Amino acid sequence: MLVAGFPSEMTGTNCYVMATDPGEQCLVIDPGIGVVDRLNALLEEHRLHPAAVLLTHGHFDHTFSVAPVARGVKAYIHPDDRHMLSDPLAGVSAGFGAVLDQLGGFVEPDDVALMTDGVVLDIAGLQLTVVHAPGHTRGSVMFRTEGDPVNGPEPLCFSGDVLFEGSIGRTDLPGGDSAAMLVSLRDRVLTLADETVVLPGHGGATTIGKERATNPFLLQAQSASPQGW
Repeated sequence: MLVAGFPSEMTGTNCYVMATDPGEQCLVIDPGIGVVDRLNALLEEHRLHPAAVLLTHGHFDHTFSVAPVARGVKAYIHPDDRHMLSDPLAGVSAGFGAVLDQLGGFVEPDDVALMTDGVVLDIAGLQLTVVHAPGHTRGSVMFRTEGDPVNGPEPLCFSGDVLFEGSIGRTDLPGGDSAAMLVSLRDRVLTLADETVVLPGHGGATTIGKERATNPFLLQAQSASPQGW
């Protein structure tokens, strides 16, 4: 299996490409701001052709380049964040309109498909399970693979802005919810196997085992009770 990625220059948002092998169709995850040229170079290097674009959530630092990248293929997003593909300012603080204007504006993709919790996306020879994990946004999801001959020997989790190395995504933007995030950390993140490799929306890769032992937010989620949230 081939998994590659790089951070966008403006916001450090990780854009990932996943395929069974070089020369095959691929999945593009979270094409953010200004990534098209680098993404095209990566696709050309590995002779890949996008079969779909997967979005971990609706914030425009993860979705800005979705329209050009998803030309001719579907863009997948959770229904609770679908509105941000029509109104990218809906999920951010006031003042970001000027940023979008400087970037040339946001273009909504032509073909949007909705994905819900537990659905297995079977695309380009790959199987990814959608894990709804609200808190950063209402429609935040993670994409999980099993460790198997198809998806590779180690389970993977593309965590978006749910989980970072040593931290989590902020919950103070419109649609954010700190209580929901704690529930997601307890019920959706801590239930993953320790050997799961986490590929986050920002920062470097980590593992569930490392984060379970050291991430202060996961430690809080482990010690908190649902009645106290």
